[in-house]
Amino acid sequence: MRVILLAVSLILAGCASEPPQKTTDEPNAGRYQIDNDIAPDMPISVEHIEDAHPRYEPKSLYGNKDYTLLGKDYPIVKEPKGFTQEGISSWYGKKFHGHKTSNGEVYDMYSMSAAHKTLPLPSYVKVTNKDNGKTAIVRVNDRGPFHEGRIIDLSFAAAAKLDVLKTGTANVKIEYISVAKPTNPQEWHAIDPNQYHIQMVAVKNEQSADKIAKKLEAQFNAPTNIIKSGNVYRVRLGPFIDRDRADKTLIEAKNGQYTSAFIIQELKK
Repeated sequence: MRVILLAVSLILAGCASEPPQKTTDEPNAGRYQIDNDIAPDMPISVEHIEDAHPRYEPKSLYGNKDYTLLGKDYPIVKEPKGFTQEGISSWYGKKFHGHKTSNGEVYDMYSMSAAHKTLPLPSYVKVTNKDNGKTAIVRVNDRGPFHEGRIIDLSFAAAAKLDVLKTGTANVKIEYISVAKPTNPQEWHAIDPNQYHIQMVAVKNEQSADKIAKKLEAQFNAPTNIIKSGNVYRVRLGPFIDRDRADKTLIEAKNGQYTSAFIIQELKK
């Protein structure tokens, strides 16, 4: 099942071919209301739906770690600029509609979205149907497809735009669309509603937490805050408005003595 936040829970998916039969032994048996993926019973017109509009977005907190599935490694593309790929597309629809995607969003089959195995989430790509010349721009926010030879799984709307619904699959070319990071802080704040903290250590003594916070603030040149949770004081770096800066600081922390540090995402206050 796609759209599981843990990579080990991903299984073969894709509306266009026969999916494996579900059994009650599967960890997600009963997760979906229908067994096999289908188009909506009474689909709305997608003629008015525009292509996705590329804009800079920070990487999602979920779905961007390298993973292994069925014995095969899937390293996430670290530098996607200039990325192109050719292969077979498929599509997914009603079965997954309303369920979470790999980056924690909710799948909407009427949005111009798609799933890809290794591109960063989210990403924007131009998809060209090589069988008929039609093109569309989609936002990648999910993982898959995991059928041999398939490179992208399109939403119902995107598949309709590219005229893939009837054929089920199509020969396509995908091209990553690079969007520059804004330099204006106000524009950056408007893009991302979240802020980020890095959980560094947890101690039971408030004075120790204060002492550690001051040390971390000087060491990483970043603000700190302490959250009391029960009898534990959690010392965090942040908040960071820029996810990229949070990522770089996390790497620096983990390369040092804070190997268990991790990022926490919160809505801006």
